[in-house]
Amino acid sequence: MPDYHILVINPGSTTTKLSLFKNETMLFGETIAHSSESLKSFAKIMDQYEFRKEMILEFLEEKSVDLKSVDAVVGRGGLLQPLPSGTYRVNQKMLNHLQEGLFGDHASNLGAVLAYHIAGNGHLPAFIVDPVIVDEMEDIARISGMPLIHRKSIFHALNQKAVARKAAVAIGKRYEDVNFIVVHMGGGISVGVHRKGRVVDVNNALNGEGPFSPERSGTVPVGDLAELCFSGKYSKSEILSMIKGKGGLVAYLNSNDVEQIIAKIKTGDEKAKLILDAMIYQISKQIGEGATVLKGNVDAIILTGGISHSTYVVEQIKDRVSFISLVMVYPGEEEMLSLCQGALRVLRGEEEGKIY
Repeated sequence: MPDYHILVINPGSTTTKLSLFKNETMLFGETIAHSSESLKSFAKIMDQYEFRKEMILEFLEEKSVDLKSVDAVVGRGGLLQPLPSGTYRVNQKMLNHLQEGLFGDHASNLGAVLAYHIAGNGHLPAFIVDPVIVDEMEDIARISGMPLIHRKSIFHALNQKAVARKAAVAIGKRYEDVNFIVVHMGGGISVGVHRKGRVVDVNNALNGEGPFSPERSGTVPVGDLAELCFSGKYSKSEILSMIKGKGGLVAYLNSNDVEQIIAKIKTGDEKAKLILDAMIYQISKQIGEGATVLKGNVDAIILTGGISHSTYVVEQIKDRVSFISLVMVYPGEEEMLSLCQGALRVLRGEEEGKIY
């Protein structure tokens, strides 16, 4: 099997992460930090393109990386139209949608644009892998109970898919032959129901569904929310920030740091314990809901994301859900490796590169 060198570009709101892989081995990884001062002159995210591109090229020159030795460039996927899971070749339609911000403005939109141009405007293959808008939900899961509102698939698709594939190998099966419930626990929390290689149901982890999380309100009583919205006390932007950014643990405890909250619990802080335990309770309930989607046929429950480093959280979830199935834990997330692996699957002919 030939060796492949893959350059991975992962733009965040204040950083650009870069990694060069030889197959699945990282040769180097670096995070370029962007100060708020350096970014404030850009009115829109896409306006940062030239600024970030020059920094990437300068860094590659410092590392003596000759792009002629690179086989593909892969970027973090951005806000696009809903797509099935997979590795997508960057094309002009994708670039147009991202540059226009047609489906929203986010730092991840720069991933495909940077990858394509660093790859020589199509000279090398440029890809994105499993963006957050991956949508494999069944029609029955989209029904909300209110015809004007449909349930949406927005979740940690990249990491969920990566750990699901890894877990399938660990139990000696193909991802396409197993049923998993995958729980990504970070600033937002997504609980995905994976049936035979497809995420057939998942909560909208971005802005207001499922368990509450360190920074999200999760599902709340809708009648009371409507009363709050029309009380005259809060603006639309204030309500939205209560749902995303200032909801969940931050709202109750003024902290999104689970380990810090656990430290408070150890000193006898009863409120901290109640609130964190409530989050764990809601995560566990969501797992139980996922088990009903699979009619109890669950090969494993997988816990991942940054919070899964916490023994306190993991053990409490296990205590509530281990009667359903085996619980497997993959702490943290390996975004850069996951992006690389998506490109490798296409270069090795293990799957077809999809067209947007």
